[in-house]
Amino acid sequence: MRVLVAAASKHGSTAEIAAHIATALRGGLPSGSVVDVAAAAEVTDATSYDALVLGSAVYMGRWLEEARSAAERITSNPPRSVWLFSSGPIGDPPKPAGAPAEVSGIVASVHARDHRVFAGRLDRHRLGLAEKAMVMALHVAVGDFRNWSEIDAWAGEIAAELRQPVAG
Repeated sequence: MRVLVAAASKHGSTAEIAAHIATALRGGLPSGSVVDVAAAAEVTDATSYDALVLGSAVYMGRWLEEARSAAERITSNPPRSVWLFSSGPIGDPPKPAGAPAEVSGIVASVHARDHRVFAGRLDRHRLGLAEKAMVMALHVAVGDFRNWSEIDAWAGEIAAELRQPVAG
């Protein structure tokens, strides 16, 4: 079993989620399984993998270009199993609620089995000047809102599905 976990991350939070998912998958898949982690920009061909977990940070309601491009590159020949995740809502409760508008099209184009939205992290120290100004102007909540138990549970669902025999 070969799995690729890839993400587009602007300030590192989404990359940390991808690494966490990869670690959970390694623990949940049969021994001998390989789980690689890559930046979404590096995903040019996923045909050597049995499964792909692709995620993106969400800014201004959209996936980052690197993740949209990665999804587009694999559209014609996706791995057998694809899962997608978005990271970005912040606050308690996380806002904005719901998936980015374009994700439903990406789900359809890569035949994704699931798409999950995870809360993100906003660290003012990692922001550029324009981003800091926007955060202050909009009174955006600052902090780490990621729910690692929720992320672990989803990775566990993926591992359980991958352990199932292929029908056919």
